[in-house]
Amino acid sequence: MMVKKNIKFYNNLEHLKSTRVLNILALILFLITGSLSAQNNTKQSFDRAMDLRFKKPDSSIILFQKSHEAYLKNNDTVNAIKSLMELSLVYGNRAQYANSYNVLWNALLLTDNTKLETTKSLVYNRLGSIYNYFKREDKALEYLKKALEIHKSLVKQNKIPASGLVPYYFSITTSYRELKKTELAKTYLDSSYLYFSKSKPAIAESFLEFEKANIMALQDKNEEALVIFKDIHPWFVENEPSYLVLFYKFWGDIYLNLMQLDKSETLYKKALNVSSEYESHIDFTPLIYEKLTELYLKQNDYKNAFVNLQKAKDLDAKFFDSRSPNNHFLLEIKDSYRLEKDRQEKLIQAQHLRQLEQEDEIKNLQRIILLVSVVFILIIGYFYIKNLRTKHKAEKQLIRRNKELEIKKAKELLELKNKELAASALQLIEKDEFMKNLKTKIREGEPTIKKSELNKILRSVSVDNTNYWEEFKLRFIEVNKDFYDIIFAKYPKLSQGDQKICALIKLNMSSKEMSRLLGISVESVHTSRHRIRKKMNLDRNINLEDYINSL
Repeated sequence: MMVKKNIKFYNNLEHLKSTRVLNILALILFLITGSLSAQNNTKQSFDRAMDLRFKKPDSSIILFQKSHEAYLKNNDTVNAIKSLMELSLVYGNRAQYANSYNVLWNALLLTDNTKLETTKSLVYNRLGSIYNYFKREDKALEYLKKALEIHKSLVKQNKIPASGLVPYYFSITTSYRELKKTELAKTYLDSSYLYFSKSKPAIAESFLEFEKANIMALQDKNEEALVIFKDIHPWFVENEPSYLVLFYKFWGDIYLNLMQLDKSETLYKKALNVSSEYESHIDFTPLIYEKLTELYLKQNDYKNAFVNLQKAKDLDAKFFDSRSPNNHFLLEIKDSYRLEKDRQEKLIQAQHLRQLEQEDEIKNLQRIILLVSVVFILIIGYFYIKNLRTKHKAEKQLIRRNKELEIKKAKELLELKNKELAASALQLIEKDEFMKNLKTKIREGEPTIKKSELNKILRSVSVDNTNYWEEFKLRFIEVNKDFYDIIFAKYPKLSQGDQKICALIKLNMSSKEMSRLLGISVESVHTSRHRIRKKMNLDRNINLEDYINSL
């Protein structure tokens, strides 16, 4: 019963674990899905804002602001800056330069924390354009040239193609042309054409032609400028309809210079219609009304001239930060605000830098302590290992000495036993000689001794060399076991007689002693030695005794 309860308990526990795991997985899936959904919603807001830029600019402004905030929450700095850039364009098209200016500075502050050099140059370029609208030549050119220098650096690093410089040369061209500095404008336009690439254009060639025509108009080359305007007009109609506000305005200026007032009036009214339709380049409408005022004055139509002049003034008042000289101070105030903000930012950065320097000093101190510790450990380790090696070397020397002593003792013992064997062999030889002499004397002795009794005595003292040799061989093998193993291994064809000769050579016996011990003649010993040399394949210059003793 207890077992069943335990099983049920563990089953419930496993069920709870499984349920908990599933809940965690579901939560993770929900968070991931929610995150992806939020990202998709943010992108949809941005795309929707892009669609509404010209149709419903107020709605696009709200959507761009929302997408910017959402991108910041998601730590997507790149797209957050992109939203601000598009928002600044919408403000700029509506002549709300104060808002456009603030948005661009926020974008610039974001780029300071990134490596987005291209984006930073684009922000500088836009800021330069805004200062240009207010006839702030110094500031305008400062920011426009900053943008150009960043792009030149990127070209040198092969991060972008040289054609990427064209929009920045073009912006400076426009700035000098609006300031009526024709030669400088022409110089920068030539640079634009120099880097222009038809295969990968960074800006449409029609924009360059448009500026070329405007510069010609400033040089009183109105007829040539008209030819260019007519050629590029279809492209702008198809690709940049909102830009036709500027296009028709400058085209109308050329006809005004040529006193073709009807054509000029038609183009000015077209420009106003495009501005109204797309709610774009509204800042140009006061200039268009001023041009219409000039046109009607030339026609002596003072009524229409007055109406258009009034519209120009009203629009100038309506667009708080238009290019009226009375409103130049606004940017001055904002510049002071930005300078103070920059000062505070630099102060914070300086404090942060000091903090980083202190952290670096602490890290350097830690590194020094760590380095000293490592060196100290290495020194201790070195002496410890050196001591171990010395100890090990001493032990090896002791072992080697002991081994040498053992070998020496073994050799001495071997030599001693071999000497004993040699002495024993000599004793056998002497005994054999003695027995032979005894037999001779007995045979030559008393004649009265019966022959049968004499033979009995001789048999009793008969020398059994074979038994003596077997006893000698056993003692020799016992003493010189390694020698016999080597002989058997290297020369298996040696006979027992050969082995006997080798053993006796090992004992340093002479041929005469061998002959007496073995009971053979000296010549037989020499023959056996010669046979052994052949079986061992020894050269004539090798001494047999030395060779056998080396085994």
